[in-house]
Amino acid sequence: MPGNAHSNGTGTAQGPPDRLTLELAAATVDAVEATGAFAGGVYLRAGTPGLLRLAALAGLPARLFRPWWRMHTNRPFPVAESHRYGTSIHLADAEDAMRRFPQLMAGLPYPFGSLYEPVTHGRDAFGVLVVLRAATPGRPVDPADRQRMRHTAQRLAEKLADLTARGNPVVWDGPPVNVQLPAGDTPPVRTGHLHWDPDTGALTMDGPLHTILEGAATPPRGTGGHDPGTATGTAPDAPREPGGQDPADGPADPHPPTRPHTHPHTDAEVPGRPDATGVDTLAALLAPEDAYGLWTVARQVADSGRPRSRRIWLRALDGRPCLLEVTRTENGLHGALVEPGVGPVVAAGADRLPGGVCSLDRLGRIMFASRSAETLLGRGRPELVGQVLWDALPWFGRPAHEDYFRAALLSDEPVQFQARRDGGRWLSVTLYPGHEGVTMTLTATDRPAYTPGSVAAPGAGLGSPADRASMLYRPVALAIALTEAVTARQVSAVVTEELLPAFGGRQLAIYLLDERHLHLAWETGFPQGFLNRFDGVPLDARLPGVETLTTGRPIFFESMEHLAAAYPGIPMDAHVGARAFLPLIASGRPVGSCILGFDQPRGFSPEERTVLTALAGLIAQALERARRYDSEAALARGLQDALLPHRLPELPGVETAGRYLPGTEGMDIGGDWYDVIDTGRGIALVIGDVQGHGVAAAATMGQLRSAVRAFALSEHDPEEVMSGTNRLLIDLDVGQFATCCYIVLDVTTGTTRAVRAGHLPPLRRHPDGTTDVLDLPGGVVLGIDPSASYPVTEVRLDPGDILALYTDGLVERPGTDIDIGIERLRHALAGIGTCPLADSAERLIREATPAGDRPDDIALLLAARTAVDGRPEPRTA
Repeated sequence: MPGNAHSNGTGTAQGPPDRLTLELAAATVDAVEATGAFAGGVYLRAGTPGLLRLAALAGLPARLFRPWWRMHTNRPFPVAESHRYGTSIHLADAEDAMRRFPQLMAGLPYPFGSLYEPVTHGRDAFGVLVVLRAATPGRPVDPADRQRMRHTAQRLAEKLADLTARGNPVVWDGPPVNVQLPAGDTPPVRTGHLHWDPDTGALTMDGPLHTILEGAATPPRGTGGHDPGTATGTAPDAPREPGGQDPADGPADPHPPTRPHTHPHTDAEVPGRPDATGVDTLAALLAPEDAYGLWTVARQVADSGRPRSRRIWLRALDGRPCLLEVTRTENGLHGALVEPGVGPVVAAGADRLPGGVCSLDRLGRIMFASRSAETLLGRGRPELVGQVLWDALPWFGRPAHEDYFRAALLSDEPVQFQARRDGGRWLSVTLYPGHEGVTMTLTATDRPAYTPGSVAAPGAGLGSPADRASMLYRPVALAIALTEAVTARQVSAVVTEELLPAFGGRQLAIYLLDERHLHLAWETGFPQGFLNRFDGVPLDARLPGVETLTTGRPIFFESMEHLAAAYPGIPMDAHVGARAFLPLIASGRPVGSCILGFDQPRGFSPEERTVLTALAGLIAQALERARRYDSEAALARGLQDALLPHRLPELPGVETAGRYLPGTEGMDIGGDWYDVIDTGRGIALVIGDVQGHGVAAAATMGQLRSAVRAFALSEHDPEEVMSGTNRLLIDLDVGQFATCCYIVLDVTTGTTRAVRAGHLPPLRRHPDGTTDVLDLPGGVVLGIDPSASYPVTEVRLDPGDILALYTDGLVERPGTDIDIGIERLRHALAGIGTCPLADSAERLIREATPAGDRPDDIALLLAARTAVDGRPEPRTA
């Protein structure tokens, strides 16, 4: 799996690319280029139900966007909504995003646009394709861009469906792979060559050298009958040049008489006696100053007492700079000409600036560093170029600085901030973003009059308003997420996911108050079993977690030494970092305590202490609300438990097994129920689901179950049972509706009479393992139409056949068609083999609901026809 690949310095998965990874990378790049975006990515479904993971990210460093690697499908973010509803989402600018998805802008408050396209094939929802691009205020996303985005997502979905068909699971459980975007239109890098034989005087140039020096718009010049790409001469006593100078007297005139200029005569030694035609051809392609310089370099290299190679910048006829390296070899002088574009010239210019200049690509890798940058950063170019900025210079990775880089990468505006280098030197840093990277300028500066603690020393806290703007987006996200968390478990999970990363914490513990004792409700990051000794401590214990609650004041320790000094004898774990103890108080009522742990010693600025204290109040409110829901849920579940059958009757000719599981994503229970009734004329199998959750749904379920039993025991036929129950629900006027499936089995003949009111169709498994979905025409749901009719369908069950009745919680998944879930259940039922029916029910529940949250209740009823004498009919796999 990609999630198991090793990690590089950016914290992203980097292993041998498999086909899934390659398809994701290609689709991401295609989407970015098709829509004119600057970054893009793909979210894929994870192995955990209800969770998406960022699988590929192009154009942005993954490590800076770690909080967005995971996305729950029930969260109010565009990625989750696109996957949940299978819809395209187009946000033209920040105003559009703030209006529709304020939580997104709370975490990424920058001016950018974004497009989201679900990646679906048939009924299979794989994930979401995303691109980020420049904002277009007041102008909606162009329809052509929408169409190109949709086509790219469809192509990716087809590729992923093919992988699935070949037995390769399309899930992602690891960190994202980072993808480098192709460069835009840049001049080609071309190379040409020349050779000068000092013994024969032959000067040879290849075609590319001609092309480079002549320029793209200049046609090749004639060379006296030679191929335009080659100019040679073989006679050492070649005729004198038009200027009257013998080549043996010195360097030939760089230009023919058609370009008159003065030429200093010299009798100095020259390399050989180059053929006049070849010299003319080369000289005609050079400016006079370049020609003089070239002949001088050639003379120096030919001299055995000089360096074996020299370089010289030349200018092509169209003005482009070219670099020629002349090297002495055994066979003469060899020249290699490179047209590198303006890069080296720009680099040379940057080296002359007093301030430092660095160029970063969009993944944060250093592509260039000027000499001044080397001095200011305290690192040489070999330690910088090619490295990820935050790996080469870890102090740039402080939370106070990371958000500046995010702002630069997601907007078109320059970003300026001050940073303190390791060793104490202060730098003024400006980031200039572009489509293909960021230019970073550096200048030395004095320590500011007001020094943010988080900049002046690692881990010193928030410190300044600027730091708050850059770091508090996660606490804002925490506040929003807490309003959506319902259970105490969900509240604790949100605090872990949002609060710890915001402040660099590694450990979290939440204690809740019950009868004047604090009980451990949640922990993460602490050594296993370490906190057990503090579970159930009374309020008179002298412990910081107790005293922060009894006094109502937060307690901060910058190191474990400070903690040990304040509380002598307190048990310590192996960590040496800081601790923050926060009181959880809601509306003046104590709720519990929250402990934050840090791996390293650190300070807590006044602003940071204020923020943490305020967040503790929000956490307390959320936990108090969750506890109230817990009480209601306990009441509702007790009511439901009393209403559901504790034990199914043992009846001749049929074996039954039922299972019920409450949902885990809310405090309220559902209205699912099942029943088995001996009517006297057959065995009635019943399953139903009341719309809604909570005590009201459970109460309505109890009334409907009683009604169905009453009608069934009164020997009404299935249609009358369903119609009577429908009218009763309407008369109760509870404002709810319900679905139901009612089947009566004649155990002697195997004939069943089935009726369905808006409920999912049952499944039938034969002894040989073949399994089908029973096509039962049904009526509308109960509680809508008092005159509704419910047609009855006859189905035969042979000995050994199994019926499976179930509610939608067993087969429905967010963002996935329910028919896919039914097919998954059918496949699982076909493979249950010969195990007892009760074990089969457990297996179906386990296979259809992998570990994770259940968004809805689940009810399952299995019924197997046996021999008339009651002996189980043998079943084959």
